[in-house]
Amino acid sequence: MQILSLKSRGREACKIQDDTIQLLRECNAGIKMGVSSLDEVMEHVQDQKLKALLIKSKETHTDLGNMTHAYLTEFNEDGKEPAMMAKVMSWVKTNVKLGGDDSDSAAADLITDGCNMGVKSLHKYLNQYPAADEKIKKLAKDVAKAEETLVKELRPYL
Repeated sequence: MQILSLKSRGREACKIQDDTIQLLRECNAGIKMGVSSLDEVMEHVQDQKLKALLIKSKETHTDLGNMTHAYLTEFNEDGKEPAMMAKVMSWVKTNVKLGGDDSDSAAADLITDGCNMGVKSLHKYLNQYPAADEKIKKLAKDVAKAEETLVKELRPYL
C-alpha cells in the first residue's frame, strides 16, 4: 500500500514539474512575442506620451521575461520561441496596417489586439497546466495583469 502511495506522489511531483515548465515556456514565448510587437510598433509612433507608455510596457515585459528565463534556468530548460507563423503574421499585420498610416491610433489598436490575445492565451495555459507551481501561476497572472493594464492605458489613443 505504501509503495502505491509513493508512486502516486512521484507521478504528482512529475506532473507539477511538467506543468510548471510548460507554463513557463508559454509565458516566455508570449513575452518575447509581446516585446517584439512593441518594438515593431514603436518606430511608427509619433506621440511622445504613447511612445513613453510603450517603452515602459516593454521594460515591464522584459523584466517578466527575465523572471521566466531565470525560473527556466533553474529547471535546466530553454525558453520557447514564439511560433514562426505567429511572428510572420504579426510582422505583416503591423507593417500593412502601419505602412500607409503611421497613426498612433492604429498602433494602439494593434497592441490592444495583441494584449487581448496574450491574456486569452495566458488564461488558456493556466487552465491547461493546473498543477504548475503556485509562484509560476502567479507570474503568469502578473503577465496577464500587465497586458490588461496596457490595454486600459491605450484606450485614449484608440
